[in-house]
Amino acid sequence: MQDIMIQFEHVSKEYRLGAIGGGTLRGDLQSLMARIRGKEDPNLQIGQKVYAGNPRFLALNDVSFSVKQGERVGIIGHNGAGKSTLLKLLSRVTGPTCGTISYNGRIASMLEVGTGFHPELTGRENVYMNGAILGMTKAEITKKFNDIVQFAEMENFIDTPVKRYSSGMYVKLAFAVAAHLDSDILVMDEVLAVGDMKFQQKCLGKMDDVSKNEGRTVLYVSHNMNTVRQLCTRCIVLDHGRIIFDGDTETGIGVYMNNRDDMQTIYDLSAKSSKPDPKATQAKILSLRIMNKDAALFQTGEELVFETDILARKHFEHLRFRFELRYADDVPVGTVPDIDLGVMESGERKTFQMRFDTSWLTRGKYRVYLVLFEKNEFGTCEDHDLVLPAFAFSIEDQNDITWNVNAWGHIKLPDIDFISVQ
Repeated sequence: MQDIMIQFEHVSKEYRLGAIGGGTLRGDLQSLMARIRGKEDPNLQIGQKVYAGNPRFLALNDVSFSVKQGERVGIIGHNGAGKSTLLKLLSRVTGPTCGTISYNGRIASMLEVGTGFHPELTGRENVYMNGAILGMTKAEITKKFNDIVQFAEMENFIDTPVKRYSSGMYVKLAFAVAAHLDSDILVMDEVLAVGDMKFQQKCLGKMDDVSKNEGRTVLYVSHNMNTVRQLCTRCIVLDHGRIIFDGDTETGIGVYMNNRDDMQTIYDLSAKSSKPDPKATQAKILSLRIMNKDAALFQTGEELVFETDILARKHFEHLRFRFELRYADDVPVGTVPDIDLGVMESGERKTFQMRFDTSWLTRGKYRVYLVLFEKNEFGTCEDHDLVLPAFAFSIEDQNDITWNVNAWGHIKLPDIDFISVQ
């Protein structure tokens, strides 16, 4: 039986929200006396609020699990679910409010790009410093130094101060150090999102190799479900600080995706936008309605019909609309060529009906991104409203339940003419 490498037992982490303390004893005493006298706090900045009582927030709530040696565990969940907090507790960046955490062996952590790197030092010096932080001797680092530099593809830049590195160069060297040094547990939090596609595949291959051949345990946090599928043999799904699933990777991804969107048919999008202030946008998607279904569930080949209400806040000669389709794990499926909505006057509100053929889509859950934009005389697009995502729907294909999405893709290409030529 494999040894237990990591053990979480009833772990919770609580944070107090708002400003806590003035930073100095003198400042705290001044604030205390001001509150006793009923006067304004002299240490608050102009416009800053007092957070009376400091409400508390449970980032992790009674989390228990164990990880065996050599396991590759993916930790997934929505933003704020507690993924990074869990890794910080394991890496001893912070301590738990209650519960116990135990592990066997040395941990190499990459919680953000370039963790532990000093910008004034060269890449070579940072490799030695980072290795020392992880508990390695100089001789051990020297023995693996050439492998680290070669893996990171940094031969020409290793003696350059890292403050001159791009974010991609940072992550390459940081990952190479963590992957090659003699740690028993490798902890990674979204760091591969910075590297290019070729390097991501190289890193995934390296993590797979150190786990299978060297027996190292890997904990990997990512929003990229494809890399989780490719690397992890087990998946833990977090939701609001609690574990809602712990088991098979593919099943865990399904739980995560089904937990993100409901299957409603009417959406109020008036306050939903990726723009900083939806009220300040020059054009706005106000609402959306799926017209031909009581629930957003379709059989392959059924037409998706929806209406959307659009408000213009200035005069447009050619306001344009873009429909982007993604699978539930955020893998892009395709984009419909942009549609010219024509002239719209300031303050005008119009309703548009769209029809979309689903016959090429395989079974699964899809998310739709909607964008309002216009093009200038140079052909450059200026986005006015981005609703990412605007709505979701599911496809069921009862006639072909054997289709392997992971191997063959999310769309079925049309038939080709096959002709035998003598």
